[in-house]
Amino acid sequence: MLLLESLPTVIGAAAIAPALLVLWLVIAADERPGPPVQVWLAFVLGAASISLLGLARIPFNALLAIPDNPWATQAVRALFGVAAPEEIVKVLVIVAISTRRRAFADPMDTVVYGAAAGLGFAAYENLAYLVQHKDMWRALAALRSVLTVPFHGALGIIAGAYLAIARSGGALGAYRGHRDWARISNWALVLVAPVLLHAAFDFPLLALQRIPDLSSTAHLLLGSASVLIGFSSIGFAVRLVHRLGKHHAPRTDVARERLSQLRRMWALLLIGGGTGFAGVAFLLTSLHHWYVNPERNASFILIPIGFTSILIGLALLIATTAVYLLGRNRMRTASEGFPSAPGQS
Repeated sequence: MLLLESLPTVIGAAAIAPALLVLWLVIAADERPGPPVQVWLAFVLGAASISLLGLARIPFNALLAIPDNPWATQAVRALFGVAAPEEIVKVLVIVAISTRRRAFADPMDTVVYGAAAGLGFAAYENLAYLVQHKDMWRALAALRSVLTVPFHGALGIIAGAYLAIARSGGALGAYRGHRDWARISNWALVLVAPVLLHAAFDFPLLALQRIPDLSSTAHLLLGSASVLIGFSSIGFAVRLVHRLGKHHAPRTDVARERLSQLRRMWALLLIGGGTGFAGVAFLLTSLHHWYVNPERNASFILIPIGFTSILIGLALLIATTAVYLLGRNRMRTASEGFPSAPGQS
């Protein structure tokens, strides 16, 4: 029974782990990470914001009934039934968290808070989906961790980036021409950009689910369109992070080396943690199948693969710790005698 009870724990880890890994990637890209308490508060509030969706949908209820045209119905549902309410509650969290003075001084803080809010929302939504579909949770977790979870994080990044640009666009070079129009458009894009991208991503999926008698070609086109929009949104978020990050790039060779070392450390952490997590999930589920069907020993035979994966993950995590401890002392020694970059005192 303990093995049976451990399965929901694995499902919960599979739901939350992808969001946490993507969040750490965003944090590692920041040269001056913000207060951890604020980041985790944004993550938790992003997850809790799902409880406000009922209120957020009330203004749009009258727009959701469009009979006689199934395509228009799904388009309106994608825009006003899903995208607008979800992005409104996430933007409210981002604005509330990023009202601190430091967020105005460092635009990357607002980007990180946006990612945390979006990924917190994605983690809770992911958990609900996996618990609801326990019979196919592994495949569903893999698919959502590759696209849906990063997509929600990307929408939060986009909202946070435009909020940072709207607040300090002059310092970021955003108001070089048509200042008034640029300022208004950036404030509008805080909500409009994630809503439109979210609606464009969901519309093909809703059409696939709720419009019968679609041809195989239509299925392929709609599925491809959703995947393309999802990954394009993630790429757009990366571009915005790069745009803001250029204004906070390391100024000296020592600082660049430190940032490079931080990224290598997080790469090892991600690989090691992911490998170890996969090994634990494989081990527990294999034991579960063997316990339920003891006459089928195939699952029991494959258990050593899970142990091997766990050992690889632990080895990588230990290597990461060694890199950090040894590299920290080396960087401290180097920084004492390293010459400053030109123009730096």
